[in-house]
Amino acid sequence: MSGYIGEYECKVDDKGRTIVPAGLKRQIPKEALHRMVINRGFDKCLTLFTRKDWDEETKKLNKLSDFKRNDRKFKRLFNSGATEIKIDTASRILIPKKLCTYAEIDSEVVFYAYENKIEIWSKKVYDEQMEIDPDDYADLAEDVMGDDGDGES
Repeated sequence: MSGYIGEYECKVDDKGRTIVPAGLKRQIPKEALHRMVINRGFDKCLTLFTRKDWDEETKKLNKLSDFKRNDRKFKRLFNSGATEIKIDTASRILIPKKLCTYAEIDSEVVFYAYENKIEIWSKKVYDEQMEIDPDDYADLAEDVMGDDGDGES
């Protein structure tokens, strides 16, 4: 599993193409550049995976039951819009129109990379999502990470 890192701002052209920043592209295994998967993410972003990492993500879905309504619904929603793409020789990707609409992407995006995924955000939506008061950030950190191991925060 890859461990991506970084935050990069880029422009999007009228056709939905954007350049994958060099600092990010260097982190993607060379053999994966021609087989990437872009899909809907959570919170109105898109998620870009190598095909290998996408296959690992979908293995988790295969554990869900087709006999449970919510499991079926989640599988469909998770896979909706999934498209195999490649990074071309000009270091660009083409974001499908349907996914641009979902993520409210127009002329500017932010690539936000962590763990095995690269999120692609509309700059406007990303800025709204990341806007937080320092005290609220500290409270969130305490709430999420504050467990000292004995089950109590």
